[in-house]
Amino acid sequence: MKFIKSQIAQLSILIVGAIILRFFFEGFLEESYSFWIRMGAIIFILGFGTFFVLRGTAKIIEETTGVLSHRTKLAGGMLQSLGTAFPDMVLGVVAALISLRVAKTDYGLAVNYAIIAAATTFGSNIYNIGHAVWCVFRQNLANVKKRGILMFPLIKSMGTVTPISEHSQKPTLKEFDTSIDILNVLTLLTAVVAITMVLFGRVTTPPPGVKGDLYQLVRPVGFVILLLCIFAIYYFRKSEKEESRMAEEGEKSYYEKKSTLAIFAYLVFSGVAILFAAETMINAVKVFSDLTGLPFVVTGVFAGIIGCLGEMIVIHNFTVHPKGRLGDAIVGVSMDNIVTTMGAAIVAIMGGIFLGGNALILIFIIILALNTMLIWQISKLKNYFL
Repeated sequence: MKFIKSQIAQLSILIVGAIILRFFFEGFLEESYSFWIRMGAIIFILGFGTFFVLRGTAKIIEETTGVLSHRTKLAGGMLQSLGTAFPDMVLGVVAALISLRVAKTDYGLAVNYAIIAAATTFGSNIYNIGHAVWCVFRQNLANVKKRGILMFPLIKSMGTVTPISEHSQKPTLKEFDTSIDILNVLTLLTAVVAITMVLFGRVTTPPPGVKGDLYQLVRPVGFVILLLCIFAIYYFRKSEKEESRMAEEGEKSYYEKKSTLAIFAYLVFSGVAILFAAETMINAVKVFSDLTGLPFVVTGVFAGIIGCLGEMIVIHNFTVHPKGRLGDAIVGVSMDNIVTTMGAAIVAIMGGIFLGGNALILIFIIILALNTMLIWQISKLKNYFL
C-alpha cells in the first residue's frame, strides 16, 4: 500500500510539475524578457520536461503495460507504443495548430511551423529506430561473447547487457516475427509518404525565404496513411506471449494489485502530464530557433528526440533489465513508429506538413536505412534461438 501511495504521489508531482512548466515558466519565453532570461527558460523547460516529466511518465508506462498485456491479451509492445508515442504526436499536432493559426497573416511563418511538425514527427523515428538498433546490437554482442557488456562502452551508469542465455524469461520466436513484420509495414508506409509528397505535394510557389523545392503531405494522402496505420495497429494488437509467461510477469508487478480501470487512469494522467510538458517544450524549441537563427527543420529534428525519449528509455531499460520483456521492447519500438506515422497523417489532414527537398531526402533515406538495420539485428537475435 505504501508503494501504491508513493506511485500516486509520484504521478501527482509529475502532473503538477508539467502544469507549472506550462503556465509559469513558459511566460519567460515572451519577447519582453532579455535574451539570457529567455535562453535560461528554454534550457530549464527542455531539461525539466525531458529528464523529469517525460522520463517519469515513461517509467509508469513501462511498469503498467506488462500488467495490461496480461489482462487484456493485447500486445505489451502495442500498449507501450500508444503511451510513448503520445509526445511525438503532441509535438507535431501543436506545431501544426500554430501553423494553421498564423497561416492567414504570415504564410511563410506557417510553413516554417509546418516544417517543424514534419521534422519532429519523422525525425523522432530516426532516434527511436537508431537507438533500438544499438540496443539489439549490444544484446547480440553479449550473446556472442557469452558475458555481460556495458550498454555504452566506458559508461557503467547506463547499465550492463547480459547474454540472453542468462535471462530467466526469453522472447518468443513469434515476437521476433511480429516485430519484423511491423518494421516491413513501417518501411512501406514511410516509402508511400515520401513518394506521394514528391509526386503530389510539390509546392509550385514557395513562400519568400524558403529556398529550393518544397513538398507537402497532402490531405487525401493523409487520410489514406491514417487508415493504413489504424489497420496496422489493429492487426498487430494481439499478444504473442505464452499465457504462463504473461501470468508470471503480471505476478511480479506491483500494479497487479490495482484494478484495470485504475491502471488506465495512471496512463491517462501520465498522458496529461506529457501533453502540458510537450506543448511548452515545442514553444521553447520555436523560440530557440528565433533566438539562434537555426533553420526550423533543424530545430524540428531536435524536438524529435524529446518526443521519442519515452520509447528510447523503455527499450533501454528492457534491454539492461529484461525481465522477459525484451520482446515487448522490440515490438514496441516498431509499433511506436507506426503510431508516430499516424500522428503525421493527422497533422497532414490538418494541413500542416511541409518539407524542403534536401530535408525530405535525408530524413526518409535515414529512416529506411535504420529500419533495414533493425530488421538485420532482430534477425541475428532470432537466429540465436534457432
